[in-house]
Amino acid sequence: MNNRKCLVVVRAADGPTAAELDVIEAEMPVIDAEVELLDAQIAVLDRAPSAVDEQRIRRALSRLLAARAQVANSAPSRMGA
Repeated sequence: MNNRKCLVVVRAADGPTAAELDVIEAEMPVIDAEVELLDAQIAVLDRAPSAVDEQRIRRALSRLLAARAQVANSAPSRMGA
């Protein structure tokens, strides 16, 4: 009978790579806009939204869409790769 044990070493990553951090940084406008929209939506969860609340939600949604468009248009094209 073979009683040898195998030791497997799994090296944990030291954190995100520079490339991953660059991607996160490029997407920060979208992340910030999503948080702003979520904040506006949370504010009206337990009550009917007022006209000001509705305007805040519309503006936050508009900022989110603009941020998504900006990130999508600034992303390098991978079509030729």
